[in-house]
Amino acid sequence: MNGYPWAEFGAGVGAAAVAALAVMLGTFAVALVKGVHRIVDIAWGLAFTAVAVVSYAVSAGDGGDGARRLLVTVLTAVWGLRLAGHIAARGRGHGEDARYVAMLDRAPGNRNLYALRTVYLLQAALVVLVSLPVQAAQYIAGPPGPVAYAGCVVWLVGLVFEAVGDRQLARFKADPANRGRVMDQGLWSWTRHPNYFGDFCVWWGLFLIVCDEPVAAAATVVGPVVMSLLLVKGSGKRLLERHMANRPGFAEYTARTSGFFPLPPKRTKAG
Repeated sequence: MNGYPWAEFGAGVGAAAVAALAVMLGTFAVALVKGVHRIVDIAWGLAFTAVAVVSYAVSAGDGGDGARRLLVTVLTAVWGLRLAGHIAARGRGHGEDARYVAMLDRAPGNRNLYALRTVYLLQAALVVLVSLPVQAAQYIAGPPGPVAYAGCVVWLVGLVFEAVGDRQLARFKADPANRGRVMDQGLWSWTRHPNYFGDFCVWWGLFLIVCDEPVAAAATVVGPVVMSLLLVKGSGKRLLERHMANRPGFAEYTARTSGFFPLPPKRTKAG
């Protein structure tokens, strides 16, 4: 890829790392005051937003197309701020998340320092890695092409799945009659994880915005790949389904509902 400013991109990655680390360390300080580490989930979206904004700022004057730079920054910030706001509202008034209780119970020493190492610093590193396409897009000189605009469509599909799925689940949980039941309505009847599928689409959509420059795309494809692994094999789908495994009706739900990609519900013998 002739003329791509790799040195400037490298400096931008350094600035992005500082931004992600600042968000996570600031969140860690707040968590110590509040006595709960669940607020790190709010920082996940905020850190991606900070990285996008900082990358946009430090890349000014380095030859990147203005439309592409603004586009990728706004799309990332919209996703990150919506996610942070949703998680903040969902956790308001609740104590520590059961996942973090279980994790801290395994801490070999100081619980807070263990959380700092295994949650906050790890998430800061993952934010920088996953957001590499967002950072690389800031330095592409040409205007967005058809593939980039196709990425915007994929991003929009993802945001809709994530936002609608979160809203449907929140309304379901708000009804006392649904306590202990498995959510199997709306988008949740087509996929067991519409919010995770939405994240998947968002990050592959953002990656497509880089694909007008194939070498930059090849250098940063690790970002959406890592996000996909986190969603399917890491802290997303796998852990949630392990937690839900013993809930009444969950086995029947998994038998008729796609595990990740949206598909029409299967007909069961009982149905």
